Amino acid sequence: MRLLTLSLRSLRREWHLPELRTLGASLVLAVVALGVVATLSTRMERGVLASAAELIGGDLGISSPQSLPSNYAAQAAQRGLHVTRNASFPSVAFAHEQSQLLDVQATDGAYPLRGTLELLDRQGKSVVGHGPPAGTVYLDHRALVALNLKLGDAVQLGGRDLRIAGELLRQPDGGELVAMAPRALMNVTDAEQAGLLGVGSRARHHLLVAGEPDAVQGWRRWVQEQTLPQGAELITPEQTQERMRSAFDRASAFLRLTALLSALLAGVAIAMAAQRYARRKTNEVALLRALGTPRRQVLGLLTGTLGLLAVPAVAAGALVALGLAQLTWHFASQMFTTVPTVLPLGPAAAAAAMGLAVLAGFALPPLTRLAEVPPVAVFRESAARRVRRFDALYLVPAVVALLLIWSQSGSAKLAGILAASLVGVAIVAALLSALLLWIARRVAPGAHPALRLGLAALARRRSMSLLQATALSLGLVALLLLAIVAPALLEGWRRELPADTPNWFVLNLQDDQRPGFEHALAGMGGQKLNMLPLAVGKLTAINSHPIDQLSFKDERAKDWADRQLRLSWAGELPPSNQVIAGQWHGGHPAQAEVSIDTMWRDMFALKVGDVMSFNVGEGHIDARVGSIRKVDWTSFRVNFFLVFDPAHASELPHTWIASFYLPRGNAPALAQLSRDYSNLSLIDVDAMLDRVREIVNQVSGAVRWVLGFSLLAGALVLAAALAASAQERRHEAALLRTLGARRSQLRAAAACEFALLGLVAGLTAAFGAAGTGLWLGHAIFHIDDFVPPLGSLLLAALAAAIVVMLLGLAGTRRVSRTSPMRLLREN
Repeated sequence: MRLLTLSLRSLRREWHLPELRTLGASLVLAVVALGVVATLSTRMERGVLASAAELIGGDLGISSPQSLPSNYAAQAAQRGLHVTRNASFPSVAFAHEQSQLLDVQATDGAYPLRGTLELLDRQGKSVVGHGPPAGTVYLDHRALVALNLKLGDAVQLGGRDLRIAGELLRQPDGGELVAMAPRALMNVTDAEQAGLLGVGSRARHHLLVAGEPDAVQGWRRWVQEQTLPQGAELITPEQTQERMRSAFDRASAFLRLTALLSALLAGVAIAMAAQRYARRKTNEVALLRALGTPRRQVLGLLTGTLGLLAVPAVAAGALVALGLAQLTWHFASQMFTTVPTVLPLGPAAAAAAMGLAVLAGFALPPLTRLAEVPPVAVFRESAARRVRRFDALYLVPAVVALLLIWSQSGSAKLAGILAASLVGVAIVAALLSALLLWIARRVAPGAHPALRLGLAALARRRSMSLLQATALSLGLVALLLLAIVAPALLEGWRRELPADTPNWFVLNLQDDQRPGFEHALAGMGGQKLNMLPLAVGKLTAINSHPIDQLSFKDERAKDWADRQLRLSWAGELPPSNQVIAGQWHGGHPAQAEVSIDTMWRDMFALKVGDVMSFNVGEGHIDARVGSIRKVDWTSFRVNFFLVFDPAHASELPHTWIASFYLPRGNAPALAQLSRDYSNLSLIDVDAMLDRVREIVNQVSGAVRWVLGFSLLAGALVLAAALAASAQERRHEAALLRTLGARRSQLRAAAACEFALLGLVAGLTAAFGAAGTGLWLGHAIFHIDDFVPPLGSLLLAALAAAIVVMLLGLAGTRRVSRTSPMRLLREN
């Protein structure tokens, strides 16, 4: 209790000191920046993840080939969950003596529980609705054109005449994201009365639920404990994410990256402020030790003072962070209109704990060392600067920094890349600063007076100059990654999905249909046609060993070995494929060759030169693995895991598969194409492309909002780093003023000193951000053609040097205007 009282008195007595106020402000702003970023990132990540639930129409569901027992819905209702039932099946619609195969979904009035059912009404207005009432049906544009219908007309479906009440624009579709045929939405009661859902039907029944997360998870656990009907399976958002894994993974990585970089910025600011406070307390500790105060009590007094400052500071920071996050969400939430608006308290609390941890980690080593200052340091300042060769406590900041990276990244790979990059930046910054100081000692004697004074000031404070340059470099590299590299990465992601990305796939195209189909497609304005043969076969052996007698470490291998495989062949390397091992076989190799995807290489432990055997229809082929390919599966082109050479595979029984881009508004021509080639299956992937583009836009908006608060942490780093040597600079300014130096000379010297310091930090940060961005682009975001914007980074480096110089001049302005006598008395 006595130590607590002394700490409180010490805090009250020292509160006027700029060092302690700076430390308190740094801690508050650091927690605010961390808390706001973490809270916004949590909400926005929920928004991105909620997109998966929007695609399936609910938070969770069950899909079954027969109607589910009533106890599943009853159990959901008991838990307070909303429930909807629907079924999907193919059916033929008739109108005007025409027929059209439709992909039908029968729903009740509660559908959808999540997501949006968007319709076009008879007035041509877009409206949001629910499942159609009995006696009505919704058709999409393709179906209306194919049957020559308009809203208000009647269509026969399942033997019943239904009135078309709306045009389907957008609907949750169980996460399938592709349409094999034009779509229709009818009432489930109509479907039951028409016998479309009876025994022997091809319907797939769905039960969807939505509600509070805890209740949904409780129902999920209950379902998993039951024995589901044969062929039934859970419908989960994770399955939808699996279909769009690349988009969701990239989105999560971007959000984690922004939060992590903001956390690192705040950590650097806290570290600099804590170091400055420890240096300020050296003389006072030496006096206490000279008066006989034990080392343990000195350390307790120091940590107690810091703790009494830190607790209210982090509490205030957490409260301000929650308030700002809530305020910001009102402006940013239009990007995620379906995300629950409950303010999460966890991120702000975690930010407060992280602020305390970082403060303790970075302040503990200098404070512990400060408690060991000998009493003689009162008379001899050099005794207070005794440096140990090694102290395990100085590993604490490194451990805390690594834990900070790990806790905020959520990805070992992302954490490793950032940690390695930042260590590299720190080393390069220290080396460049050391080189600058070495040059300073040799150039200063013959330089301009202002430059000579600036260089001399850097050289005199060698350790502090190295520390400032390193801290500034780390802060600037984080800011550049957020402000320049992250938007450039997002733009690279957006460029992967241009407006003319293939949005249609065609299956079951025959050899003799190819010329006519290509001609018809060209007449419709189709572009980027990519066509490859498609054969169905089975893997039978590897290196003459029967596949059923081999064992593999990868659990996926057995499943792939048992299933029917899609095979193809090509003489030229298909677009979006890259050979990474071996050589592409070309059109006429001496023996049969197959090129495999990297997944097959890893799954079956294959290498170039292995021989794989396949049965294809009545034929058999033994092919040598000639090359291994890296395939861009996000390109929306036709791609295969296994591609043979055409010379040895072209006689295998096959059809053709194609992808192409068709501008919107071609529904009439597409309907005619479907009638002319009735055996074709046209697959629309526009919905999937739209969802990916929405995710890119959502993440772009999130990064912009997060960047605004990260700039606070960046400014904090600059202020803390430049203030680190304020005490020494005040003493030097007083001495120079006493010796006759003019204010203009002091300002010019300070300008040279800070400009050189900023230039070193800026250039190091620019090249560090470029290298880190290139590494992240390839390893995390898989944007292979990403090129860091070096021009923007170099301009930012020059701007950083100017900003550092201006901030440094602003910090020394008060010193240059104070009388030399007053400065000497204060020192």
